[in-house]
Amino acid sequence: MATDFRRTLARITFAAASLAAFACNICNAQAQTLQTLATATDEGRQQRLVEGAKKEGSLTLYTTTPAEYVSLLTEPFEKKYGIKVNIWRARSELILQRVLNETRANKAVSDVIDSIAPPMEALRRENVLQEVISPYQKDLIPTAAPKHHQWVSTLQYVFAQAYNTNKIKKEDLPRTYQDLLDPKWKGKLGIEGSDHEWMSSVIADMGETAGVKFFKDLTAGNGLSVRAGHPLLTNLVASGEVPLALTVYQYSAAQAKAKGAPIDWFVIEPAVTIADAMAIPKNAPHPNAALLFYDYMISPEAQAILAKIGYYATNRKVEPPIKNIKLKVLDPGTLLDNEEKSFKRFESILQLTH
Repeated sequence: MATDFRRTLARITFAAASLAAFACNICNAQAQTLQTLATATDEGRQQRLVEGAKKEGSLTLYTTTPAEYVSLLTEPFEKKYGIKVNIWRARSELILQRVLNETRANKAVSDVIDSIAPPMEALRRENVLQEVISPYQKDLIPTAAPKHHQWVSTLQYVFAQAYNTNKIKKEDLPRTYQDLLDPKWKGKLGIEGSDHEWMSSVIADMGETAGVKFFKDLTAGNGLSVRAGHPLLTNLVASGEVPLALTVYQYSAAQAKAKGAPIDWFVIEPAVTIADAMAIPKNAPHPNAALLFYDYMISPEAQAILAKIGYYATNRKVEPPIKNIKLKVLDPGTLLDNEEKSFKRFESILQLTH
């Protein structure tokens, strides 16, 4: 019996090893196919992608984008090419961890990843992402197409200040950050509870010592109501519970205003922006469909949809929703390197506890 058990165990072990090797060979073949497709620049590239994608039939998209906006983008793609887009939505940190786990386990699921840029930069540094040469990259704003070509920015999240128009008159709005120290703003200010990048950017512009002092004085003197989530903060401004918010996304405030809410937005320049990025993992199981979707997302077609939603699209052929305002685009690599320090300082200034 013991001999039979050992023989059976040996057969199982050999089969498992063979299966693992076979899976690894498949992953290597997929990676080689993707690399060849992703870096091709000849005239037949588009046709090959379309034909290959139709054979693959589907792709899987990991994204942080709200469901109603994702569908506005994916449905035209599905209708145009007949390719099903399977969507998994989650927070950026969950997407980061899931992609890393899939990569380490050689269990590829995601074809396209869409998330705020710092986690994408982390994936790039882990050598997870495929370099992609797309004919649409030349049409993007300079900061949207890094030289490494391992991720690309589809849009910029623009931080804006928003106010309740029933509570605050336009002529009374602050023109500088120092204006916020006026006692008339006591109990009226709010901030989103994870926007340490925005605060660090403002501090950098003021100078470290002066910037930290400003925010400590503001918090001690007038207070900052800390709220979790940009949609919630926007809604609280619209309801009047937070008369003036320092960090909402511009598109969200603009949408609420368009729907008739008593809300409007402005910026104390420069307006801070953070990129939302898209990439393809090296082991994407549907390489043709992934590349076809990648091209689509930075093409004028999809970029116009993003602009219609209210996002700041990165394709220069699409008219931006914001004009005549100085923008400050934050570098994802710098944000990643300084994340721990930035967040700790943010927590300390706002006296946040867990």
